[in-house]
Amino acid sequence: MDEQGDRTPSHMPRRTPISLCMIVKDEAERLPQCLESVRPLVSELIVVDTGSTDETVAIAQSFGAKTYDFPWNHNFSDARNESLKYATGDWVLVLDADEVLTPSVIPLIQQAVEKPDYLAINLLRHEVGATQSPYSLVSRLFRRHPEICFQRPYHAMIDDSVADLLQREPHWQIGELPQVAILHYGYEPGAIATRDKYEKARTTMEGFFAVHPDDPYVCSKLGALYVQMGKIEQGMALLERGLAAPQADAPVRYELHYHLGIAHARLNHTEEARQHYQAAIQQPILGRLKIGAYNNLGNLLKSMGDLPGAKRVYQQCITIASDFAIGHNNLGMTLKAMGELSAAIAHYQQAIALNPSYAEAYQNLGVALLKAGQVPQSLEAFERAIALHSEANPEEAKRLRRGLLEMGFVV
Repeated sequence: MDEQGDRTPSHMPRRTPISLCMIVKDEAERLPQCLESVRPLVSELIVVDTGSTDETVAIAQSFGAKTYDFPWNHNFSDARNESLKYATGDWVLVLDADEVLTPSVIPLIQQAVEKPDYLAINLLRHEVGATQSPYSLVSRLFRRHPEICFQRPYHAMIDDSVADLLQREPHWQIGELPQVAILHYGYEPGAIATRDKYEKARTTMEGFFAVHPDDPYVCSKLGALYVQMGKIEQGMALLERGLAAPQADAPVRYELHYHLGIAHARLNHTEEARQHYQAAIQQPILGRLKIGAYNNLGNLLKSMGDLPGAKRVYQQCITIASDFAIGHNNLGMTLKAMGELSAAIAHYQQAIALNPSYAEAYQNLGVALLKAGQVPQSLEAFERAIALHSEANPEEAKRLRRGLLEMGFVV
């Protein structure tokens, strides 16, 4: 009788086992795509359910996941740490149901976890649909170590426990993969509209801030949330408080300057906004993480009438991230304003190639083609823009159609 166990042929390298650990609630629609994306990488699936009323648990089990129940207590770290209890792999990968792993990063992860000195590996995440901060660096892949755990009730992360561990065991290293590893769909308009995120986040973060008033990270996150909610002066005070903290590292300082730039821009403090965006760009972090600051600085310079300056910034933006559709569209708008129609058209077309549902890019392309005398192609672009606007923004579709009728065009 054959012995059961590891059947890896002796001539093939043994892969380091990785456990996927997730917390979920009512994610029947999105969970299959997430679990399918990790099949080639992980050796086990751990799914902790916090109170689903749909088919989430059954779907997880159909993928072979080990499922566990955890009563939701409004603390993300507690739930994530519960999932870590059941992991048996040498490494842990953490995803949410609205995230998927990109296929191209899987062999890179397999190579990285073989390095004996790595304690954790930061992964680049693309925030799909986000108009601000389209990329983030997340600590979601780490060695299963008894002292690594999640902390903070809302923005749950392992960073604090890892920093403490590095103080005692300095031989460990933190790795980083510069390629996009995770696609996050939680910032799409539909996903945001269906979740009462702002108030829940505010309440949880304010509780943490009351105990940790000088933590620059929570100053950054809560301050940014206040600005987003329209409490601009309150948000700016927290962001400035975070900048004054000596322990703020480069990624946090980037966020603080970036959100102060947004706050000042909303108050029409253009010079202060420009200075903060430039300070954010100067932080020594991965280039893609600074795309939001580059893009916002370009928008600011364009609004100030500095078209050459805006052009340079947008060009830097798409040099760093050639797949950033918004950057191509914004560069196209600047080039059109400068009279460079052919170049503008090319960038609108590139934006559309990257995002075929980009209504504004089709609309801008229609305008540029019309100015260039390419009427049939222009009307095709306008027709597509109206069709896309009709789904997401019907009033804009009506306005665009009415404007074309006034010019004598029927679309």
